[in-house]
Amino acid sequence: MLGGLMNMMIMGYTDEDFLIPYEGLPYLFMMNPDSIKWNRSVAINEESLQGSSAPNIKYQNTNSEELSFDIVIDCTGVVSSLRVILEAEIAVLTDVIYSYHGKYHRPNYLKIQWGLFTFNCVLKSMNTTYTLFRPCGSPLRAKISLTFTKYISSATRVKLENNSSPDLTHLVDVVDGDTLPGLCEKIWKDNSYYIKVAEHNNLNKFRQLTGGEQLTFPPIIQPN
Repeated sequence: MLGGLMNMMIMGYTDEDFLIPYEGLPYLFMMNPDSIKWNRSVAINEESLQGSSAPNIKYQNTNSEELSFDIVIDCTGVVSSLRVILEAEIAVLTDVIYSYHGKYHRPNYLKIQWGLFTFNCVLKSMNTTYTLFRPCGSPLRAKISLTFTKYISSATRVKLENNSSPDLTHLVDVVDGDTLPGLCEKIWKDNSYYIKVAEHNNLNKFRQLTGGEQLTFPPIIQPN
């Protein structure tokens, strides 16, 4: 706590399930960021259909979420009389979020925490701008621009995605011998949706598919 406020903190973890804390100190920000940018995006494929002026937009995948913000480290003594060595502050921050650790052959997995908000992630980029200096040239203040990519372990991702779910979009590469009923059975354990899939992909002939083409199996919400 600084000045009675809850300050943002970044904690390091050595495992992708965020169960084993890094032995080094977490980094407690001196000042909270003024703003936070939370980027979420979807990758799509735009294909031009013959005879149509509008592209056919197909879902490909959901990109990883990104969190980015700027922080200021001020070692003039105004913010804290105990934290006045900028080099030491940046060293602690760098050790937690950026440094390569030979024991487990990678930088730390990270958890950003600010009050009730938490974000499990890894560092994507860290850019430092020094903005104030002592007469001797040593820095007193720095602005650090940080971008983090959300991280979900492989085991957790499988549970979340539940790839047989009928309310998710599936992109399928066709091989010779595939049929729409067979693919519906493989994906959803139900071959009765093949007509909807044919209509979605503008297929006139769907009993015998051509190997090498790619089909989109749209979300199909089953009634409760």
